[in-house]
Amino acid sequence: MIHAHKYLIMLAFLFFVGTAKSQTKLTQYVDPFIGTGGHGHTFPGATVPFGMVQLSPDNPKKGTSAWDWTSGYNYSDHTITGFSHMHLSGTGIGDWYDISVMPQIKLTTDTADHGQVTFDHKNESASPGYYRVKMDNGINVALTASERCGFHSYTFPAHTQPVIKIDLGYHINWDKPTATYIKKVNDSTLVGYRYSTGWAKTQRVYFAVKTSVPFQKFYLNVDGTAYDDTEAKGSSVLAQLLFSENKEIKMKVALSTVNTDKALLALQEIKGWSFEKAKQKAESKWEHELAKVQIKSDDLKLKRIFYTALYHTCIAPTLYSDTDGTYQNAKGEIHKMPAGQQRYTAYSLWDTFRALNPLFTLTQNERYLGILNSMLAFYKENGLLPVWDLSSDETNTMTGYHAVPVLADAILKDIKGIDVKLAYEAMKKSAMQDIRGSNYYRQYGYVPQDKYGSSVTITLEYAYDDWCIAKVAKKLNLRKDYDYFIKRSTFWQPLFDTRIGFARAKNADGSWVTPFDPYYSEHDPDKAMFTEGNAWQHTFFVPHDVNGLAKKYGSNENFVKKLDSLFSVSSKMTGENQSPDVSGMIGQYAHGNEPSHHIAYLYDYVGKSWKTQERIRMIVDSMYHDQPDGIAGNEDCGQMSAWAVWSIAGMYPVNPASGHYMFGSPSADEVNIAVPAGKFTIKAKNNSKQNVYIQSTRLNGQPYTKNYITHQQLLKGGVLEFVMGPKPHK
Repeated sequence: MIHAHKYLIMLAFLFFVGTAKSQTKLTQYVDPFIGTGGHGHTFPGATVPFGMVQLSPDNPKKGTSAWDWTSGYNYSDHTITGFSHMHLSGTGIGDWYDISVMPQIKLTTDTADHGQVTFDHKNESASPGYYRVKMDNGINVALTASERCGFHSYTFPAHTQPVIKIDLGYHINWDKPTATYIKKVNDSTLVGYRYSTGWAKTQRVYFAVKTSVPFQKFYLNVDGTAYDDTEAKGSSVLAQLLFSENKEIKMKVALSTVNTDKALLALQEIKGWSFEKAKQKAESKWEHELAKVQIKSDDLKLKRIFYTALYHTCIAPTLYSDTDGTYQNAKGEIHKMPAGQQRYTAYSLWDTFRALNPLFTLTQNERYLGILNSMLAFYKENGLLPVWDLSSDETNTMTGYHAVPVLADAILKDIKGIDVKLAYEAMKKSAMQDIRGSNYYRQYGYVPQDKYGSSVTITLEYAYDDWCIAKVAKKLNLRKDYDYFIKRSTFWQPLFDTRIGFARAKNADGSWVTPFDPYYSEHDPDKAMFTEGNAWQHTFFVPHDVNGLAKKYGSNENFVKKLDSLFSVSSKMTGENQSPDVSGMIGQYAHGNEPSHHIAYLYDYVGKSWKTQERIRMIVDSMYHDQPDGIAGNEDCGQMSAWAVWSIAGMYPVNPASGHYMFGSPSADEVNIAVPAGKFTIKAKNNSKQNVYIQSTRLNGQPYTKNYITHQQLLKGGVLEFVMGPKPHK
């Protein structure tokens, strides 16, 4: 699709963007502060879609216990220590914060003084590609960005001497610098690097700084000691630029993963010194993204929730390569992506394989091939597909080998440009590895708890990933492989206890692990049976065989009763070390974490679609708000928002590699999705807060009786029409 329909895709996107520009700008509905409060872990700063630079304020150093500050910022805070150029969006572990800068009205003489400055949220604002704050010391800060370059504008109060501090030693959460360097090239240009360790053990960022006016003096401090020179190296280098002119000072900071020469070239991404032009260019890139999926609704709150969610789906993964596709990996090797493609990083695959990556197959025609091939580049460089790739390093965070369903989905949808033979080889390599409990999984037909922790979650997820490999093997006419992996896709069954209706852990001798409590949560993955949750949330993860799971309950009716009970039992969990990720509770349904995301749609498989419709509308209305704490749990690099985009539109990829989108209950009156054929429209007639139930469905004017639509149907364009009503249509 990517190559064959490139011309049609561009026409469709230009039409949608043109329509958006002729009307109200869609960016006005985006509030980057949504998710910055509570457990959302997003940042409010300036970035462009999937940009390497994510320029945002950082609150004071919090230490490794400050879970709600992992993006560097939490809305509950009122102090700023700097504006760094790299951030993670919505993760549960804090890292990056590279190249921290801070405008000041005096020189820092005490390096223990981190220069905290207070501010009031009434003096702070943000929109896509733009962030502004007036700090209580009187300095006005405005930020915007291109893909690899951050643009700062500082206005200092009268009768002060402007200072800009560049603190390469600044670190919070998991991040810690290991080697830093800065060099004065001339009186308006600096270059340097920051090497660090943390969640990703090896990280290298090179930078170039250019100021709009010359600085008068250049001060250096290395590891706490003043240093009189034009360049310095150390584990923690701090530079201060003193300016003689008290007026607006602008600054560009460009990044590269290769070297400082490449960073100097990246400065050219922003031409001239017009902040407004740079801001408008960033905004137009966001307008282009938001125009790909447009909704119609009289509900302004819903529009803010929807378009902010769509915005958050375009933050990660982030660019890792220079403009020409060149990058340096964690091993120190220099590589280059195929012509026209970029290398990406920050792959939160345990989260995003569920809904974000399937959404990309519709919304990211221009860049998805690069996102997929970055995973294959990781495989070629490291011998395995990524689990959680950060700065091209493997963090090995979370369970499963979920690069597999992402690649399988792309192959099964016939996305062109993927080396299918290489991808299949890589998928099999993940399935045949001897780490992460995979060897026990193959040996016993499940992961025994006395051999490896988080055994139930790992078993269920490996079984699903193996189903994905089987489907690709079938497409490639590899019958022997298909038979092998389709058998492995049933390995969830030995851990299902039909007597109690839950998946639970077994030991290597086949005995059940006792005692068993479905409400019990243990956050330590080595001790836990379930990853970030309990038996209630994880039992239902068999997306490739929902009907087989229902049969384990004896009948569809019993399965429905079990689903009903999930939403109605007590929300209380047991255990002394419960996972903080389990949030957004409705009974034991936990919308704030990904294992629950598909569950409300399971009624569709057993003849109770009206229950799916009822649950989905309730979740949309109760778990998403247009306030800083408006996301029920970690945003997780776009997954929490992708769920909202799909569900507000009225459908969801329960089995992410099936190409089937199950129907829910559309919250918007109309949704228009740009596709190669033009657009696909979803209309909800008689839609309202009360009319949550689908009464009838038509596709392109003809009665439609299925409760899902396929990816291929959607790509052809057309109109899917739901008639909504206040009572279940059973």
